[in-house]
Amino acid sequence: MPQLNPNPWFLIMLASWLIFLLMMQPKLLSLTSANSPSTKTNPASKTTPWTWPWT
Repeated sequence: MPQLNPNPWFLIMLASWLIFLLMMQPKLLSLTSANSPSTKTNPASKTTPWTWPWT
């Protein structure tokens, strides 16, 4: 069964991970998000119980 032979596929997987770690990751990490997280706290909302018409 050739698909169980790790010789050609291991090198392809290793090369793709090295490309991702060395080239793609710094480019992705340098991007800034458009919406920065805010420190504003949301006020607690007042909830009222539901009045069931049949009780």
